[in-house]
Amino acid sequence: SYTTDTKSREENKKTLESLYSLSVDITKIRRLKEWVLLQDVAYVKEVAGILQEMGADETTVANIIERCPEAILHTPAEINSQRALWQLVCQNEKQVIKLIEQFPESFFTTEYQQNQKANILFFQELGLKNNIITRFLTSAPSIFYNPVEKNKNVIETLQRNYLNLGGSEANMKIWILKLLSQNPFILLNTSTAIQENLEFLQKNDFTDQEVLQLLSKLKGFIFQLNSTTMQKSMLFSKNVFKCSDQELKQLVLKCPALLYYSVPVLEERLEGLLKEGISIAQIRETPMVLELTTQIVQYRIKKLSALGYNIKSGSLESLNGTKKDFEVTYGKIQSKKERPIFNPVAPLHIED
Repeated sequence: SYTTDTKSREENKKTLESLYSLSVDITKIRRLKEWVLLQDVAYVKEVAGILQEMGADETTVANIIERCPEAILHTPAEINSQRALWQLVCQNEKQVIKLIEQFPESFFTTEYQQNQKANILFFQELGLKNNIITRFLTSAPSIFYNPVEKNKNVIETLQRNYLNLGGSEANMKIWILKLLSQNPFILLNTSTAIQENLEFLQKNDFTDQEVLQLLSKLKGFIFQLNSTTMQKSMLFSKNVFKCSDQELKQLVLKCPALLYYSVPVLEERLEGLLKEGISIAQIRETPMVLELTTQIVQYRIKKLSALGYNIKSGSLESLNGTKKDFEVTYGKIQSKKERPIFNPVAPLHIED
């Protein structure tokens, strides 16, 4: 915690001189976090020295400080502790520097070092590979700030529920690791919230096997929801598609987005599809199209229309999937269009 209300409100001359000597663009810092320059104590040369020791050149050091100015307010001891921590999962210091340059704020959050270390060791014991833990450190650092007991508690709740839902002991470890790799933020939920969401699905007549199927399909995002929003989304879908509870259940299993997205999101996406001349019956047939944003749908329809593909009479399947999936589908339709109907020189395939 650094004071942003310094009495003098004057920039620290010593800090400025040290930054100039490192070719740091001070205007960037003034624009981003000027309060850093007002602090009485800063460790510019020491921080730069540690980063250089780890293999960073002058440009890299300047770049790191410009992107995360508060780095210079950490003591050399704090930074060296953080360096040792990250080395537990990184191959070498070269990799640590590369990551610091890309994610400086994740590295320079040093307040939770004990929790960070305990969680790194826990994840390693759990069987997560170091490259996955590294990805968590940079893209989901907040999960390391939890006391390790809380993370253990969430994992135990997931394991218990997996077995209660009929999952096998043999597959449990793989399931947990996959779930964590896809969505580490499930660790930010409470065990109670996880329990409540699973009970909500069971109350809505999803069998244990179907609940397991949904958990895998939703990549753990179900744990970031609550029963109220899920209830509203399901009711909205039921009204739009005019279907029975059983039919709604099948639609949700086909497209978990109907459970995951809030009513305003589903409304906006439906509206976008209807504007393109797509019918409710078509959407009900291929609900997965609701997983795509309106912009993506419009772009894909435009590309397919240019090939003469009529989405209103064709299947919506061609719109579905990831960017890669769509490119494959598009390529197939394109080559079909360009291919001659009959090739006189092609060999005939006659079955024996």
